[in-house]
Amino acid sequence: MQTSTHAVTLGDTEVRKEFVADHEAQAEREWACLALLAEHAPGLAPRPLRREDGATPVIVMERLPGRSLAPQPLDARRTAALGTALRRLYDVPVAAVRDAGIGPRRYGAREHVQVMQDWLADDVDLGECRDPLLVREALEAARTFLADPPLPEPCETALGIADLNPANVMWDGRVVRLLDFEDGGLSDPAYELADHVEHLGSRLPAVYDAGALADAAGLDAEARDRMAAYRPLWATFWLAMLLPGNTAWRRNPPGTTEGQAAHFLALAGAH
Repeated sequence: MQTSTHAVTLGDTEVRKEFVADHEAQAEREWACLALLAEHAPGLAPRPLRREDGATPVIVMERLPGRSLAPQPLDARRTAALGTALRRLYDVPVAAVRDAGIGPRRYGAREHVQVMQDWLADDVDLGECRDPLLVREALEAARTFLADPPLPEPCETALGIADLNPANVMWDGRVVRLLDFEDGGLSDPAYELADHVEHLGSRLPAVYDAGALADAAGLDAEARDRMAAYRPLWATFWLAMLLPGNTAWRRNPPGTTEGQAAHFLALAGAH
């Protein structure tokens, strides 16, 4: 199950990001992504400055101007700026991504179904839920969905950030810049946007409008269809994260799991 992987210390001009001891792969991935973006999309993400030797992996990067997006719906200006940032990211040549040794993003389209099948394979004690019957119905529907998911053929046509939690989007009043590439890698913009709009941190406060963000990021009709197809898959991710005992269960108020259950059932057409 997904857990936090780092501690961040802010300086006046630098940010020190310390990963937990067994997350060297995430540190390597982030360093590679930041170095690549410094070359191919300068200013889009923090410029990597140095790495520190020690018991845990540490990356030091420049501190970006601006503030993280607030947990509220984006206006048209911010949505357009975010779309511009995402297009710059997706325009990085795939050959350059591969040459930098960057592989598929974490929880990529080719592996995600199996990951979710594994996460939801065991029965869960739902006694702490406000509405155990609703959550159980959603879990059964999710398992059915995952057994034969109506998903498009996975493709890897762009560099993706993976985690577009609003806290990772910096806005200075004019330009959007992006933070946190530890899970980033080769992906499909449609898969990325499905992840972004389904992220609990953006969905609950309705930060991203799915249609407006797809427009701003330049998705065509076929990519929009893929995005829609992937959204129930990401809804199962958050349903799993919100089950009793898991990280998101502890971090969110009572009733959040039931809300996610109803949301998944609606997306999957089960209600």
